[in-house]
Amino acid sequence: MNWDRIEGNWKIFKGQAQQQWGKLTNDDLDVIAGNREELVGRIQNTYGIARDEAEKQVALWEKDRKVF
Repeated sequence: MNWDRIEGNWKIFKGQAQQQWGKLTNDDLDVIAGNREELVGRIQNTYGIARDEAEKQVALWEKDRKVF
């Protein structure tokens, strides 16, 4: 999946991201607005994990996304 597609369809993927990372708030997801680096940073800070682990989680999540 090309991240540009996720970014362009963020309103669709926003709910899926919230399901994956339930601690992220609606405000977090609004600020992320499809920006991959922002998503990684928010996951890292919210879950208290290393950046490489957050990157890994996002990469796996991205791989599983489907664009309608």
